[in-house]
Amino acid sequence: MKAPSRRRLGNTDVEVTEFGFGGAPLGDLFVAVTEPQAQETLAAAWQGGIRYYDTAPFYGHGKSEHRIGHFLRQQPRDEFVLSTKIGRVLTAPRDPASFDGGVWVGALPFDFYYDYSYDGVMRSWEDSLQRLGLPSVDLLLIHDLDAFFWDPDQRLSAYEQQLRASGWRALEELKRDGRIRAIGAGINRSTAIPRLLDLVDLDFFIVAMPYTLLDQGVLDDEFPRCQERDVGIVIGSPFASGILVTGPVEG
Repeated sequence: MKAPSRRRLGNTDVEVTEFGFGGAPLGDLFVAVTEPQAQETLAAAWQGGIRYYDTAPFYGHGKSEHRIGHFLRQQPRDEFVLSTKIGRVLTAPRDPASFDGGVWVGALPFDFYYDYSYDGVMRSWEDSLQRLGLPSVDLLLIHDLDAFFWDPDQRLSAYEQQLRASGWRALEELKRDGRIRAIGAGINRSTAIPRLLDLVDLDFFIVAMPYTLLDQGVLDDEFPRCQERDVGIVIGSPFASGILVTGPVEG
């Protein structure tokens, strides 16, 4: 099989395969995925040459990290790039009997709270390592700090201030000490790009929704500034979660 092409991520020394593996579906997003299906999917991606894997604590409330970690622990560590995210810290459920994972139909029974502070970043990073069963991740992203989840003038601004006051220092320390190789942000709204570029010195973005094969407004609106600063861009849903490939399906 021909070796997959790789691209350098922004101004970092990290090179990722042109196609990556997004871990949200392995958290049972909208549809339950069995354990054999999850591992078979990961194996197929690996056999197809994919060597960049992205996950997050939010995906299935830890389930995606468990599944991806189980697979990647069996692969040579120097052959793949792995990213996860900070911003949500998982905790024991307040009421296990009434736990509801929301869009994660098979979520593990853990609640979460938002925390972009120094302690929140460090705890989230270390908890992710434990769920993954790996001693390191390559890339660590600020997750969902945008108007898709928050009112820009209230909670969003408060969490941005929390990040700037102490959380960013934690990310810089992890990078400086060689525990991670690059710092990114996973976003859902294009308006987050200028806000975050004004707030902190990011290496790259994962753009989850504002860019698809049909909707490319962000290409002219926000990407030029990223290009000027040599900030990398990873497109999270170029096929709009698959509908542009398969068309609508039942359910």
